[in-house]
Amino acid sequence: MDYAFLSALQMRISPTQRRLLHWCGSFLALVGIVFVGFRLYSYSLELDLLRITTVVWMFIATLSIIYGAANFLLAIAWWHLLQHFRLPVSRPESTRIFGISQLAKYVPGNIFHLAGRQALGMAAGLAPRALAKSTVWELGLLAVVGAQFGWLILPLIMPHFPESISLFLLLGSVALTGTALQGIFGRQVVYSFLWQILFMLVSGVIFIALLLMMSGGEGLTVWHWLTIGGAYIVAWLAGLVTPGAPAGVGIRELILLLMLNSVVGEKDLLMAVLLGRVVTVVGDFLFFAVANTIPAKFSEVDKIDLSR
Repeated sequence: MDYAFLSALQMRISPTQRRLLHWCGSFLALVGIVFVGFRLYSYSLELDLLRITTVVWMFIATLSIIYGAANFLLAIAWWHLLQHFRLPVSRPESTRIFGISQLAKYVPGNIFHLAGRQALGMAAGLAPRALAKSTVWELGLLAVVGAQFGWLILPLIMPHFPESISLFLLLGSVALTGTALQGIFGRQVVYSFLWQILFMLVSGVIFIALLLMMSGGEGLTVWHWLTIGGAYIVAWLAGLVTPGAPAGVGIRELILLLMLNSVVGEKDLLMAVLLGRVVTVVGDFLFFAVANTIPAKFSEVDKIDLSR
């Protein structure tokens, strides 16, 4: 992901290197899209599209609404980082800025939602340097949060690794990371960390629900579903950090198909992966639409406590 517009970061990467990263990421995204498309074509005569009944579409619509609402968790997480950097902005106003800019992540390049957020924040009178720092911290925390769930995919890498141990490692890692963040950076960063974890959990449960709907869950235990949820979050993170992949399109799907094809049937997995993208796109649009209804200006009520 190219963050050149964040001047506060002052990254020592040449323009040529940035272009190379962008093109590499775009190529990987294209490979992912082609791979998913090829698998879909391979199963086009076998996939039972009649399985997607009206009831199923209603279920998908419900999941889309839930995912759209989950975006507010990310907006709250960002607001806590704005508090950490003592930026005087109300929670509704920061949610509006976050929501309006977020849809631009689907534009090729994968930076326009960040640039848009920076522009909207500066237009609202927020200090550019602190605003840029909050975005960098948000991305860093998302990477840390996503990495926590990597413990859950250890049984995929090492088939005899106990799922119970992977869950214990996840809980212990979250506790230790939260304690460290509290001691080093303060409670606002910890709050942001926890809200992001909640978003990841909701996202993982949504994918699990889709896969359960497609496969019926035969032969899968609770431990399998934990591993599947962890795989989705790791794939989500991979899509986030890949340069040039808009909203992780192609990357997320490719990684899910590669990691989970030994756990569930590939046809069911493919359908769940594709419907999962439908859910996230529709959910992001719903969040964008709701954010647009928030008035641009608010009173000083709900502003951060600058005396802290």
